[in-house]
Amino acid sequence: MGCFSQCPTVHAYKMRGELKALTKLAELAVSQEEKGRVSSITMATRPGPFTEWPWQWMGNFKYLVLAPAVLHTAHRVATKGWADLDPAYVTMLPALLLRMIHNQIWISLSRYQTARRKNLIVDRSIDFEQVDRERSWDDQIIFNGLEFYLAYALIPNVRLLPVWRTDGAIITVLLHMAPVEFLYYWFHRALHHHFLYSRYHSHHHASIVTEPITSVIHPFAEHVVYFMLFSIPTLTPIFMGCGSVLGVVLYIAYIDFMNNMGHCNFELMPKWIFQVFPPLKYLMYTPSFHSLHHTQFRTNYSLFMPFYDYMYNTMDKSSDELYERSLKGRDETPDLVHLTHMTTLQSTYHLRIGIASIASKPSDDPVWYSWMIWPVAWLSMVLAWVYGSSAFVIERLQMKKFKMQTWAIPRYNFQYGLNWERESINNLIEKAILDADEKGVKVLSLGLLNQAKPLNRSGEIFTQKYPKIRVRLVDGSGLATAVVLKSIPLGTKQVFLCGSTSKVACAIAIALCEKGIQVIMNQKKEYVTLKSRLPESRTVYLKFSNRNMPQIWIGDNIDDKQQERAPQGTTFIPTSQFPLKKIRKDCTYLSTPAMKIPETMENVHTCENWLPRRVMSAWRIAGILHALEGWDMHECGDDMMDIEKTWSAAIKHGFVPLTKG
Repeated sequence: MGCFSQCPTVHAYKMRGELKALTKLAELAVSQEEKGRVSSITMATRPGPFTEWPWQWMGNFKYLVLAPAVLHTAHRVATKGWADLDPAYVTMLPALLLRMIHNQIWISLSRYQTARRKNLIVDRSIDFEQVDRERSWDDQIIFNGLEFYLAYALIPNVRLLPVWRTDGAIITVLLHMAPVEFLYYWFHRALHHHFLYSRYHSHHHASIVTEPITSVIHPFAEHVVYFMLFSIPTLTPIFMGCGSVLGVVLYIAYIDFMNNMGHCNFELMPKWIFQVFPPLKYLMYTPSFHSLHHTQFRTNYSLFMPFYDYMYNTMDKSSDELYERSLKGRDETPDLVHLTHMTTLQSTYHLRIGIASIASKPSDDPVWYSWMIWPVAWLSMVLAWVYGSSAFVIERLQMKKFKMQTWAIPRYNFQYGLNWERESINNLIEKAILDADEKGVKVLSLGLLNQAKPLNRSGEIFTQKYPKIRVRLVDGSGLATAVVLKSIPLGTKQVFLCGSTSKVACAIAIALCEKGIQVIMNQKKEYVTLKSRLPESRTVYLKFSNRNMPQIWIGDNIDDKQQERAPQGTTFIPTSQFPLKKIRKDCTYLSTPAMKIPETMENVHTCENWLPRRVMSAWRIAGILHALEGWDMHECGDDMMDIEKTWSAAIKHGFVPLTKG
């Protein structure tokens, strides 16, 4: 328990009369605050007035509130030219854009570091509910934009601001250190009184495990108060005649930097900085310092400068210890690594380290602003192609004591189809396998095209090249086959096998024939190949025909022309990891082979490519089962795990089928 909760009164210093009321209010932050610590809330536990943002009802169209300002700028440029614009006016829109980029960089950096567990502070999971709650992190930037334009319209001095003035910058620094930090400290303590906490501040504290954008997730009323606080260092120099454009922009950048750093959940402040300049510990907090406020709740109230916590005896006594422990870091070897890669250009944003709101939805769920970030997607692809020399960690999951990581090969779908890129991609996969083996990883599952037959024969070339490798390679074909078989409706007498005959498709066809279900094919070469693999007694169930198509179609890649030939009411069941293109409204399209994950799997807050929330591909689940069950064989090349054995293991460990046959 923090020192503030241990001390029933605050008596570190004799306070002046005007502070007594604030002190008394802060002391009332007792056990009733615990009632507001409910992580499942989406807003304050008892929302007070002005909780919602004024434009919340606009949804994705909320940026239209800035339209008048943008149109005014365009009209001013069109009628008077760029020369008519002063530095303050020119800076407003770019400053907002830079704030968004700054925040996104912190989000990606934080998620990358926490996936690696490097210097991790709070080792707990994040869920979809937190991601949804924090989706509105850009509201404060919109609010900031409106503030800029209102200040420009209402304060004549703003139009006369120079680019830079040193005296104004010094005043800004002094005003932040004195009144802003002091007033914020006491306002923050007041927010922890149960009355305000339950109505406002509990919304922020619903996130026990913080991400950078957690820093700005507050009800609207709170942001109004913060605006008034932060206006003191920005507006005062302007009214004094010594303000500057860069003074305002850099101060806001400082607030964003410190906010993001304090909530990033990994320690990055090196120890030598505090050794070289010891007073810095009173002037600059660390991520571990502020994380204690989110776990202990009644300590470490300061904004960015902890000296008021030292002054009023509210600093958590474990602050230094947690800093040392987090900075030291920890080494953790995952039990399983799933090796995937980027798919389309937009998939860069869909990675966990990409844009949080996009990654929390299926990749085929479009976002209105995707066209605006195309240049970034192209740049990411080029950088990954040129500088991507190894797989990188993008996700960390846990199921009880079982630990998993997802690594991504820095290549895209189209690159896997380039003959001259195959050797390079195989080298990246090989390096990832050897790295996993060196770290003591038990199982590595090959996702998407990393197991393509033309590329490496489902990983077989690696087991042949390194016969003594300890990590087990898994292509997931056994469970994928089982999932498709269980998806076929009961009572089915005929199915049509369409497209190429992959390892999974062949296994499905053989299993169906052995069950006495007729499999129809219309591609002669594949038909002959598959027939040769069937027992003589079961070849009667494999039929070559272009007529009398059944209503159950299975296959890897069923193109548009083939789908058009299907009878009305057909059910399409894909056998590959990539979904079918849906062109028929009178037909049913099932998901790619996948299952719902058990509730015991934690830190799941992104979607796997095009799959829904908390749904995982069969190929990925197969690797998990391989490690959980301790199976010793490789599942690659022509080798496949027993279909019923893998299915039974999946059910035993809590995985649930999406459809029931």
